Amino acid sequence: MERLFLAVPLTEQARREVQAGLEPIARDLPGRSVKPENWHLTLRFLGDTAPEQRDRLVRELEGTCLGPAFSLEFGGLGAFPRAEGARVLWLGVEQGATELTELARSVESAAHRAGFAAETKPFRAHLTLNRIQPPRSVAALLAGRPRLAVQMPVHEVVLFRSHLGRGPTRYEDLARFPLATETG
Repeated sequence: MERLFLAVPLTEQARREVQAGLEPIARDLPGRSVKPENWHLTLRFLGDTAPEQRDRLVRELEGTCLGPAFSLEFGGLGAFPRAEGARVLWLGVEQGATELTELARSVESAAHRAGFAAETKPFRAHLTLNRIQPPRSVAALLAGRPRLAVQMPVHEVVLFRSHLGRGPTRYEDLARFPLATETG
């Protein structure tokens, strides 16, 4: 079994700009930070997956038009499930959130056709920055709501395998699925 998920990877430029934008408040961020090299926008967590089901998913995604490439812009910070008892600190997506949601729907449809159970949680476009355990209030941090306004092109979806266990979490790129580009 492989632990899989589908995501939009950050470009190197966006990664650097988000890091630079967070630098002034880095000491104030609670919990355990996600390493910048692991930053991504999860479209669909698949969990433990047999190789045959992974192969069905790859075939489905290769045969699916995932929609056109687009740009997004990160905005301000937020928290799940709420600011007063946060477990996750995240960076929201402002511009491009609708397109990202549509992309998540296309990915979800392909996953369902490949035999995965339907996702029960609604999609929320965000970049996870920190995991907070035990939960705590981040209301004061969010009150200032630093807005990063980092832009990034979205031109592909990546199927990742998570490697957990000894040492830091590592993600392996298994397959890439390009979005449509305009030709003219």
